[in-house]
Amino acid sequence: MLFDTHTHLDAIQFDEDREETITRALEQGVTRMINIGFNRETIPTTMKLAEAHDFIYAAVGWHPQDAITMQEGDLDWIAELCAHEKVVAIGEIGLDYYWDTSPKDVQHTVLRNQIGLARSLGMPICIHNRDAHEDVVRILREEKASEVGGVMHSFSGSWEIAKMCLDMGFHLSFGGPITFKNAKQPKEVLAQTPMDRLLIETDSPYLTPHPYRGKRNESAHVRLVAEAAAEIKGMSFEEIAEITTQNALGLFGIR
Repeated sequence: MLFDTHTHLDAIQFDEDREETITRALEQGVTRMINIGFNRETIPTTMKLAEAHDFIYAAVGWHPQDAITMQEGDLDWIAELCAHEKVVAIGEIGLDYYWDTSPKDVQHTVLRNQIGLARSLGMPICIHNRDAHEDVVRILREEKASEVGGVMHSFSGSWEIAKMCLDMGFHLSFGGPITFKNAKQPKEVLAQTPMDRLLIETDSPYLTPHPYRGKRNESAHVRLVAEAAAEIKGMSFEEIAEITTQNALGLFGIR
């Protein structure tokens, strides 16, 4: 029983074999997935996927790379969608200082507004953080994100940053990079992450785990992430699969 807590099955990379990809995930024991709608184009396609499959849930929000495109009314749109029974989180939201697509001040405003919405609705949030660790932690603190918690998606920070996120009640999610031989820091952080705060994901079609690195990722590969996590934690695959699934069900309020 595996739970891929972050995937993009509506991406164009799956246009030729989307249903086959979903079937392969089920065959590998993936019983639930959360698809991420992160801008004006992907939110509708995410909702369509979630409505078409009982085991696919949705997170909706505005990605920091697309922050500059957010218009008046979009926050209300997200709020309306959060009333849908298949929407379980607001995300992915956050900061991205790697890609120069949206000014930092715009990213900050969009992030703060969405945290405020999450607090008003009592929804967990899914945080995207690329090269912006200190600002992400600061804004989460200032906006009292600890009131709703959520997940630090594809966590890539140090243990010091991880502790700050854990102290605010967040879960840490790990994906393909923990299978890379040279990925020392993610493995060290995962090793120290409390078992009740650990999640796994693929971020497919991106961040493909070894031995498929360089090829398109897909939700079936979350099994490889679970196997790597089990090795790092010194546990069985079955234990990791069960614990991370139960953690996700609890965080996202899925029965």
